[in-house]
Amino acid sequence: MSNEGKKYKCEICGNVVELIVDGGGELVCCGEPMQETNE
Repeated sequence: MSNEGKKYKCEICGNVVELIVDGGGELVCCGEPMQETNE
């Protein structure tokens, strides 16, 4: 299943990113993994 188009949020600073191309790996912000969100 593709993750493209999903949004991820940093629970520390509030940054939100939308995944355009799934290159694998883990999205990290402020030293912590970003959480999938519906925002």
